[in-house]
Amino acid sequence: MELEKINRFILERTNAEKITGRIEVQRLWGGYGAIQKISLKGADFPSVVVKYVQPGRGSHPRGWNTDLSHQRKLKSYQIETTWYASQKNKDGNNFARIPRCIGTQKEEDEILLVLEDLDASGFAGRRQSVNQTEWRACVRWLAAFHAQNLNLKPEGLWASGTYWHLETRPDELECLEDQALKNSAAAIDRTLKDCFFQTLVHGDAKLANFCFSLDGSEVAAVDFQYIGGGCGMKDLAYFVGSCFRDDESERMESTLLDFYFREIGGILADMGSDVSGDQLETDWRPLYRVAWADFHRFMKGWSPGHWKLSDYSERVTCEVMEGLQRE
Repeated sequence: MELEKINRFILERTNAEKITGRIEVQRLWGGYGAIQKISLKGADFPSVVVKYVQPGRGSHPRGWNTDLSHQRKLKSYQIETTWYASQKNKDGNNFARIPRCIGTQKEEDEILLVLEDLDASGFAGRRQSVNQTEWRACVRWLAAFHAQNLNLKPEGLWASGTYWHLETRPDELECLEDQALKNSAAAIDRTLKDCFFQTLVHGDAKLANFCFSLDGSEVAAVDFQYIGGGCGMKDLAYFVGSCFRDDESERMESTLLDFYFREIGGILADMGSDVSGDQLETDWRPLYRVAWADFHRFMKGWSPGHWKLSDYSERVTCEVMEGLQRE
């Protein structure tokens, strides 16, 4: 898209008089575009965030620069656009805060997303590590998101959410040298898919995708490229692995799970849901470690030697495989 066309679209959607500044926030993974903060004059808000997807075939930092990888990225941005567009007229942001979608535009493989600037809305904090208040805010967000999307069909989204799910990662599975884990991959995936309760999972719920309020007690989430159907434990296990190291993940496992199910049970009750927190916990809690093993499978094929492949992660995966064999 030409810059003039992009600017015109932003002005039309924001009712701004003019664009007064443009700052690049970050480049998109693999050279597929950029995220910019656009300052405005005469609009109802001082700035917006623009995600401009301009697909290329840049180099992948770990060498996974295949056509399958390219097509997966293209589809992920299309799905993210579909998700944001579907949220425009919904009043559900009080459950799990996300940036308001101001406008979307698509031209062939190029995509323009104009979103609320969460920094200007009180969520300017970013974290590389978390205290109790902060991790609870993130887990509370996940519980709210899973509750409000419980039993929804992933129409227009990934049938199986998360960027590492088995169907989209055959290359990484082929490279996996752990033969026992390779043989168990389908059973692990099937166990997660066969749980009674399904929801929408964020799909990339790492710490870097949460924006914090000033005191860290509230968060909003961004980056919905891999939103889709699945068990909520996939998000929770991935989040824990993104901000806690080996011994912390193990030590805090029960505390985190207790907090998550207490929160989601309360939210379901407040929503008047037919599903109780106890029902959901019975179905999902045993799958937390299965979800952990699922991600471990991907990481071991994608980046052997990565720091996330910890002793705890290895032990959890072995226990899951042994359990599946007994069944």
